[in-house]
Amino acid sequence: MINNKVSEEVKQNQDCKVVSPDAERWKKIDELEQQITMKKKKTHRSMKFWRIFGNTTGQIVLSIISILWIIPLVYLLVQSFRAEPGAWSPTFFPQKWTLDNYIRLFTETKFLRWYGNTFFVAVCSCLITTIFVLAVAYAFSRIKFKARKGMMNVMLILGMFPGFMSMSAVYFLLKILLPNNYQSLASLIIVYSAGAALSYYVAKGFFDTVPKALDEAARIDGASRFRTFYKVILPLSKPIIIYTILISFISPWCDYIFVSFIMSGVPDVGMYTVSLGMYKWLEREMIQQYFTTFCAAAVVVATPITILFMWLQKYYVQGVTGGAVKG
Repeated sequence: MINNKVSEEVKQNQDCKVVSPDAERWKKIDELEQQITMKKKKTHRSMKFWRIFGNTTGQIVLSIISILWIIPLVYLLVQSFRAEPGAWSPTFFPQKWTLDNYIRLFTETKFLRWYGNTFFVAVCSCLITTIFVLAVAYAFSRIKFKARKGMMNVMLILGMFPGFMSMSAVYFLLKILLPNNYQSLASLIIVYSAGAALSYYVAKGFFDTVPKALDEAARIDGASRFRTFYKVILPLSKPIIIYTILISFISPWCDYIFVSFIMSGVPDVGMYTVSLGMYKWLEREMIQQYFTTFCAAAVVVATPITILFMWLQKYYVQGVTGGAVKG
């Protein structure tokens, strides 16, 4: 009898558990959790698939773009060693290789003089531009005055306009300032350096990241503002200095627009820069004779700036990212 009563009570308790609202609710919760888990797994698989697909597609597209970008450079390089004359070759690679194009470049043309002119203009413009940019950027970063924001906005807007839009005005100003010598290397230096301060914004952003407490400590110790800038801030600003030097050097080194506008018609061919002189070799009357020499000159011009950029690439990136932290 006792066993029968116990078994009946157990059955009643089990029945109570089965029909209990709490049990039903927990059962539904378990089912929902399982459904959510399954959806998460499906979503994870889908996201993983699209991530792999996106990465693979991006790598393929970048590889194609890289190949398309490298092919002209490789063609220019191999054509500089071509022995066959003329501007056109039936094959991508030369049928006969030679160094005569480089020998001719340095012995029979005025390339070395053009190279020296370009280097002189680029170095002078680089020094002036770097000084202007760093000085203006530091002044806007540290000195507070009434017209500061207005001047910054005006300079920022002016810097957005393409440089060639001001060529006509620059040309006539040079004719007024240098009536007897407006077609000269000095004119090119003036053109490249005149608007240097307009590109101050990246350098100002970098100087904004340098703690102002350093300036205050130097001023308390009796240092002037110039001494603070020269002795304290500049040693900490190596990335932005190198960035400014690279940008200001590459611009005149590779420029053709300003050179062709100012120096065209100069009777002395030796006054040309590399870009203007090499472009003359591509004219209809000279291209058949000088195309392979042009390719050799292009390799010689591109090599030093490429090595310089690769050597200083780390500081270039640091200068850009450091200047982008603050505006």
